[in-house]
Amino acid sequence: MARKVSLTVNDNLIELDYFVEGYVYHVAAGILASLKGTGAVKNLELDVDNDGQIKITLNGSDVPLSYFPVQIMRSTLAGMVSNLKGVDKEMSTLELRISQ
Repeated sequence: MARKVSLTVNDNLIELDYFVEGYVYHVAAGILASLKGTGAVKNLELDVDNDGQIKITLNGSDVPLSYFPVQIMRSTLAGMVSNLKGVDKEMSTLELRISQ
Protein backbone atom coordinates (compact mmCIF):
# COMPACT_ATOMS: atom_id res chain seq x y z
CA MET A 1 0.00 0.00 0.00
CA ALA A 2 1.22 3.50 -0.77
CA ARG A 3 2.05 5.93 2.00
CA LYS A 4 -0.44 8.76 2.60
CA VAL A 5 0.58 11.91 4.43
CA SER A 6 -1.81 14.71 5.39
CA LEU A 7 -0.70 17.93 7.09
CA THR A 8 -2.94 20.66 8.46
CA VAL A 9 -1.45 23.79 10.04
CA ASN A 10 -3.63 26.41 11.75
CA ASP A 11 -6.72 24.66 10.30
CA ASN A 12 -5.35 25.00 6.73
CA LEU A 13 -4.73 21.82 4.75
CA ILE A 14 -1.21 22.09 3.33
CA GLU A 15 -0.65 20.72 -0.16
CA LEU A 16 2.41 18.47 -0.14
CA ASP A 17 4.55 17.71 -3.17
CA TYR A 18 6.64 14.53 -3.37
CA PHE A 19 9.69 16.05 -1.66
CA VAL A 20 7.81 17.72 1.19
CA GLU A 21 5.66 14.63 1.80
CA GLY A 22 8.78 12.47 2.11
CA TYR A 23 10.52 15.04 4.29
CA VAL A 24 7.57 15.34 6.69
CA TYR A 25 7.28 11.56 6.87
CA HIS A 26 10.97 11.06 7.66
CA VAL A 27 11.04 13.82 10.29
CA ALA A 28 7.99 12.31 12.02
CA ALA A 29 9.44 8.78 11.80
CA GLY A 30 12.74 10.05 13.23
CA ILE A 31 10.99 11.73 16.13
CA LEU A 32 9.09 8.55 16.91
CA ALA A 33 12.19 6.36 16.60
CA SER A 34 13.80 8.39 19.37
CA LEU A 35 10.98 7.61 21.83
CA LYS A 36 10.82 4.49 24.02
CA GLY A 37 8.33 1.82 23.09
CA THR A 38 7.58 2.93 19.56
CA GLY A 39 7.84 0.93 16.37
CA ALA A 40 7.40 1.30 12.66
CA VAL A 41 4.85 3.86 11.47
CA LYS A 42 1.77 2.19 10.01
CA ASN A 43 -0.81 4.71 11.22
CA LEU A 44 0.13 7.96 12.91
CA GLU A 45 -1.97 10.76 14.33
CA LEU A 46 0.10 13.62 15.72
CA ASP A 47 -1.67 16.71 17.01
CA VAL A 48 -0.33 19.97 18.43
CA ASP A 49 -3.00 22.05 20.14
CA ASN A 50 -3.23 25.81 20.83
CA ASP A 51 -1.54 25.29 24.22
CA GLY A 52 1.47 23.62 22.60
CA GLN A 53 0.58 20.18 23.91
CA ILE A 54 1.28 17.21 21.66
CA LYS A 55 -0.77 14.04 21.40
CA ILE A 56 0.61 11.11 19.44
CA THR A 57 -1.32 7.98 18.53
CA LEU A 58 0.90 5.43 16.80
CA ASN A 59 -0.64 2.30 15.32
CA GLY A 60 -3.70 2.71 17.57
CA SER A 61 -1.81 3.27 20.84
CA ASP A 62 -1.22 6.56 22.64
CA VAL A 63 2.45 7.50 23.07
CA PRO A 64 3.12 9.06 26.49
CA LEU A 65 5.27 12.19 26.44
CA SER A 66 7.02 14.13 29.17
CA TYR A 67 7.78 17.86 29.16
CA PHE A 68 11.13 17.86 27.32
CA PRO A 69 10.10 15.73 24.32
CA VAL A 70 6.98 17.87 23.89
CA GLN A 71 9.03 21.06 23.81
CA ILE A 72 11.67 19.81 21.39
CA MET A 73 9.06 18.20 19.10
CA ARG A 74 6.95 21.37 19.02
CA SER A 75 10.00 23.44 18.06
CA THR A 76 11.07 20.93 15.42
CA LEU A 77 7.61 20.74 13.86
CA ALA A 78 7.17 24.55 13.91
CA GLY A 79 10.52 24.99 12.17
CA MET A 80 9.68 22.32 9.61
CA VAL A 81 6.35 23.84 8.57
CA SER A 82 7.15 27.55 8.92
CA ASN A 83 8.31 27.98 5.31
CA LEU A 84 5.75 25.77 3.61
CA LYS A 85 3.41 27.33 1.09
CA GLY A 86 0.06 27.89 2.81
CA VAL A 87 1.52 28.56 6.26
CA ASP A 88 1.11 32.30 6.59
CA LYS A 89 1.69 32.77 10.32
CA GLU A 90 3.36 31.09 13.28
CA MET A 91 2.14 27.55 13.90
CA SER A 92 -0.50 27.41 16.62
CA THR A 93 -2.05 24.05 15.72
CA LEU A 94 -0.88 21.14 13.63
CA GLU A 95 -2.43 17.85 12.57
CA LEU A 96 -0.29 15.21 10.90
CA ARG A 97 -1.79 11.97 9.62
CA ILE A 98 0.26 9.17 8.09
CA SER A 99 -1.01 5.81 6.91
CA GLN A 100 0.75 3.00 5.10
